[in-house]
Amino acid sequence: MGRGVEVPVESPGPAFPRDLPPVELRMLGPLRLCRHGAPRELPASRKVRGLLAYLALAPRPVPRGQLCALLWDVPDDPRGELRWCLSKIRRLVDEPGAARVVTAADTVALDLSGCAVDAGRVALAARRGVAALATAELRALAGAFAGEVLEDLAIDRSPAFTAWLTAQRRRFRACRAALLEELVGRVPDDERLGLLEPWLALAPLDPRVHALLLAALARQGLAREGEEHLAAAVRLFEAEGLDAAPLDAAWRAARDRREGAPPARAAAPEAGRDDAGPPAPRRASVAVMPFADAAAVIGSRGGTAHALAHDVITRLAKLRTLLVIAQGTVFALDARRVGPEEAGRMLNVDYVVGGSVRRHGARLAVAVELVEARTARIVWAEVFDGGLDATLEVLDAIGDGIVASVAGEIEACERNRAILRPPHSLDAWEAHHRGLWHMYRFNRPDNGLARHFLEVAVGRDPTFARAHAALSFTHFQDAFQGWAPRERAADLAFAAAGQSLMADDRDPAAHWAMGRALWLRGRHAQSLVELDQAVALSPNFAQGHYALAFVHSQTGDPEAAIASSDHSRRLSPFDPLLFGMLGARAMALVRLGRFEEAAEWGMRAAARPNAHAHIQAIAALSLALAGRLDEARAHLAVLRRDAPHYRAADFLAAMQFAPEGVRLFRDGAERIGMG
Repeated sequence: MGRGVEVPVESPGPAFPRDLPPVELRMLGPLRLCRHGAPRELPASRKVRGLLAYLALAPRPVPRGQLCALLWDVPDDPRGELRWCLSKIRRLVDEPGAARVVTAADTVALDLSGCAVDAGRVALAARRGVAALATAELRALAGAFAGEVLEDLAIDRSPAFTAWLTAQRRRFRACRAALLEELVGRVPDDERLGLLEPWLALAPLDPRVHALLLAALARQGLAREGEEHLAAAVRLFEAEGLDAAPLDAAWRAARDRREGAPPARAAAPEAGRDDAGPPAPRRASVAVMPFADAAAVIGSRGGTAHALAHDVITRLAKLRTLLVIAQGTVFALDARRVGPEEAGRMLNVDYVVGGSVRRHGARLAVAVELVEARTARIVWAEVFDGGLDATLEVLDAIGDGIVASVAGEIEACERNRAILRPPHSLDAWEAHHRGLWHMYRFNRPDNGLARHFLEVAVGRDPTFARAHAALSFTHFQDAFQGWAPRERAADLAFAAAGQSLMADDRDPAAHWAMGRALWLRGRHAQSLVELDQAVALSPNFAQGHYALAFVHSQTGDPEAAIASSDHSRRLSPFDPLLFGMLGARAMALVRLGRFEEAAEWGMRAAARPNAHAHIQAIAALSLALAGRLDEARAHLAVLRRDAPHYRAADFLAAMQFAPEGVRLFRDGAERIGMG
């Protein structure tokens, strides 16, 4: 059953449906409702209309208690008032055989299957990516905006609803801007001005819009209008404390192109320099906007929400893999009431993190979204929840979850984007992520391709520490999997890790790579020192915690291995190396003699995508030690299907167990004839 707007409520097409849907809800402007094409008068109650809009935009069923807290301050009978409002909505949308207000298990949902919801179409297009839309569909969606979202709707003394409505308006302004931006890039010149003006109204401080508008005016020979717009834009930027020089440069460049003049010469380099130097290496950029506090007094600053944003900014910066906009900048924009999506466009970043903090009795809920700035596409969204009895611990755990998820989702987006680009066109950043895409396939041919792209990355940017670290991992894989002579591959892994440290010894991945390379050389104590340094530099570096679990599971402290494995999985529950995190825990449990637990964790590891032969061996051997011989032999059969000549000696040669661990795993191998 489709509910809310996060599911397709109608088939995409060049225009909105004209076949008179049973219910048509218009929210991109004043709230309007039609039944089979006939307008219906909405109830006078603002709370009924607010509840209708909220349920229409909710992605899933909403608890009744949440709806009561949203719309009523301190009513005598909130649930009674909610029932009354729902009865009014039923009269609007229900019809024989179609009960659209769905109540179940103390939740409420609005089933809009087969209906037309203008905001739903826009939200769906933004989620899929506006670049994928046909031009006619872009025009239809951009033209569907009749004003501000729910512009005639406001509810006094309902701060939670007001905060939600503000967030929705920001969200759909960003969607509209993304639609207009994509459309501007496709239409001929004579249509652009008509699109640039509403886009500019949505994003008056976005220098790209001004540059496009100035270019359009220049191409049409409207020099006076261009000068007037430039003067007004400069005054606006200067009043906001922003640099207006790029606007003037954009106008001069557009005018020169119109007049056929040669481009203006670059400013002379600073004294004492031969040239301006190479451009800074590209990195994905992210802005973390201060979270909204639903309980805060309007205009107030500080508190839990702002502290959490500051913490996330600091932790993301410690990962060293992203360009993170400084706290002062994002907090200054927030003070000017600039929303996350508009801030992302002003700052010209790739991604924006925004969210809200809400207290429900003795619990704290933090809703977070990661948005692709230029397309307004929501890449990831999650709600983190915890008790307020230990606020600092809860905030620390929530911060861990946000940072690890944001970093992981951005990396996945960048990998997927890089794999679609022609190989010859990749810059260092893209080549690095193309390499990661292949590296995480965990097979020999892809590992070779990964090494090729990572060598391209470090060749184009020798200072790219993270690419050197990943290159080291491809050599580690060659040694660990037996795809190349172990000693030679270990030397190459060590050398690449050294290059990573020289490039940036504050990057946790550089120490992670060195720790793994030292482990290959049998220098376990030094390996742990490097891995401890990796997680000290960035406590949110999940793969650092996993590598600690891996080393401890064989020759170190098995209890520490279990703790590190658990922590790495909490930080990155969908990590490409999740099978290794689970496998390390299983090996540690074997060393502790807890064979039944080890068998369960080993099977979980073997069930993960891309689990390689050594992981399958952990499952088979753990099951054998637990006495579950039939299951162990079944796992061994799966292993031998992919690696027919695999033996216990291959497993023990790859790992570096202490003598007691070697004895245990040999015993398991003998029980199932794996010798």
